[in-house]
Amino acid sequence: MRKVREILRLKFECKRSRADIAASACVGESTVSGYLARAEKAGLTWEVAREMTDAEIEARLFRDVGRNEPPARVPIDFAWVHRELSKPCVTLQTLWLEYREASAAQAPLKPYEYSRFCDLYAGWKKKLGVVMRQVHRAGEKVFIDYSGRKPHLVDRTTGEVIEVELFVAVLGASNYTYAEATRSQKVADFVGSTVRMLEYFGGVPEVLVPDQLRSAVSGPDRYEPDINPTYLEMARHYGVTVIPARPRKPRDKAKVEGGVLIAQRWRRLTGCTCRS
Repeated sequence: MRKVREILRLKFECKRSRADIAASACVGESTVSGYLARAEKAGLTWEVAREMTDAEIEARLFRDVGRNEPPARVPIDFAWVHRELSKPCVTLQTLWLEYREASAAQAPLKPYEYSRFCDLYAGWKKKLGVVMRQVHRAGEKVFIDYSGRKPHLVDRTTGEVIEVELFVAVLGASNYTYAEATRSQKVADFVGSTVRMLEYFGGVPEVLVPDQLRSAVSGPDRYEPDINPTYLEMARHYGVTVIPARPRKPRDKAKVEGGVLIAQRWRRLTGCTCRS
C-alpha cells in the first residue's frame, strides 16, 4: 500500500529530509522522491492533501490507481500440494496445471507462474519439521519394500487377471534399484526375491532394511522387532544383518519409498502389463 499521505506530512508539516522520510515510512529514497515529484507536478500541497482521503490522493497523483501494485494472485493450498506429491506419478508441474485450471474460476485474480509456484512451495516446505539427514556408505545398506499399488498378470488362455506384488530394493549410497513381481509377500516369495536381489547386485551389503511385514518380522515392534526365523536363517547364510525400519516411519526407508515411486511411474509410462 502506498504511503503518500505520510510522506507529504513528513515533508511539508514536519520538514524532514528525504532520508528521514524514507527511514520513517520504510520505503526507499527513490520512492520518496518519486511521490514528491508527482505531488509537485499535480500541484498537490499538504494543506490540500490533509483534507482528502487516501483514495483521492492516489487518484490525483496516479492516472491508474493501483497500477504500480502487484496483481492479486490466487492463493496456493500448500498443504494440498504437499499431500498430493506423496501420491504416485504426481509432480509439481502436474499440480501447477491443476492449480491454473482451478484459478480460471477466480478471475480477476491471476495464478502464479510455474517457477514462482515452485519457489513458494519450497519456502513453505522448509518450515515443516526438521528431519535428520541420513548419510549412506557404499555397500552398507539396502532398503527393501513392496509397492502398495499392485501390478497384475493376465492368463493367456483364460484371461484371468491375477494381482501380484511388486518387490523393490534400493542400495543406500548409489540408489541402484532392483524390482521384480512375485505372486505374494509370503516368506518363500520374500526370501526368494531377496536372494535374487543379491545375485543381481553381485554382492552382499552389510545391512538389510526391510519394512516390518510379516515375512521379515514375526513380531513387529518399534524398537525390538523379532526377525522371522526363516528370513534370519537366510541372513545368517549370507552373513548380513537385518535391521527392520520402524513401523509407520517411512523416512527410515526413504530410499526405497522413492524407488517404489520410480518403479510405479515406469510401469505407468510404458503401459506394461505382465502376462503369464
